[in-house]
Amino acid sequence: MDEKLFRKMKTIGAGNLACGIIVIVAGLATGIVLIVNGARLLAHKSDRLF
Repeated sequence: MDEKLFRKMKTIGAGNLACGIIVIVAGLATGIVLIVNGARLLAHKSDRLF
């Protein structure tokens, strides 16, 4: 393979890896926030009048 192409592929691969890690962290953070909000709503359901 051409050395220039190999270097470009290496950079793109590292960028894809970094983006994947960011997406995983953002997804986990969103899931945790949703769980905490749901638990808070269930804990205070007796305070709400419908």
